[in-house]
Amino acid sequence: MFWNEEEEAIETGTAPDTVVDLAFAIDCRQLPVDHAYALANALRPLVPWFDEEPRLGVHSIHVASSQNGWERPAHSPDKLIMVSRRTRLKLRIPRARAEDLIACLSGQRIEVGGQTLTIGAAKIQPLSRETTLLARHVAIAPDSEALTDEVAFLAGVAQTLQGLGIRIRKALCGRVTQLHTPKGPIPTRALMLAGLTIEESLRLQSEGLGPYRTLGCGIFLPHKGIEPVKPVA
Repeated sequence: MFWNEEEEAIETGTAPDTVVDLAFAIDCRQLPVDHAYALANALRPLVPWFDEEPRLGVHSIHVASSQNGWERPAHSPDKLIMVSRRTRLKLRIPRARAEDLIACLSGQRIEVGGQTLTIGAAKIQPLSRETTLLARHVAIAPDSEALTDEVAFLAGVAQTLQGLGIRIRKALCGRVTQLHTPKGPIPTRALMLAGLTIEESLRLQSEGLGPYRTLGCGIFLPHKGIEPVKPVA
């Protein structure tokens, strides 16, 4: 944890609205908790430039921790989450690509980890101006000290963000969670940053942090509150 109470961020500044989220309605009963690789692999053939667009991010499909007596199981490719009608498939994309991506995906039916998912209509959502952000997964190098040392993880994050002109004021990270792929697991940590300026927040949401963006890594979302960060599906 890193916490600096001495200086408050000044919430000024704007950023060009060049990156947006697309929120697609979906028809799907259930999905594996750890579905990042399967989802990206199912979307890739439908989007000709999927691997060529560095700012393309695929959000993990997230559901509530509990609902109607059901509780989300631990992060595993063998466990399933229940998907409600309100759940959306979200992709972060340069605005200039948005209409093309909608045309590529709307109406398509894909298979994700053995489960059928039908993609419906999309809405364009601007990035949030919230100054507290959460990334559910930030990738960690398998041989990194950050695997076992939270201080080392946050130090590496601070160094990377410095290159984007973003200063860490308040930060919390979660314990290590593995994303499973055929080439082996990718270790990640959840990361919350608070006290950003609006300009820093928009820049971080636009640029992301670290590799594996199409696996849901390094994608920041608005987060209310500063409670401890836990690994999330």
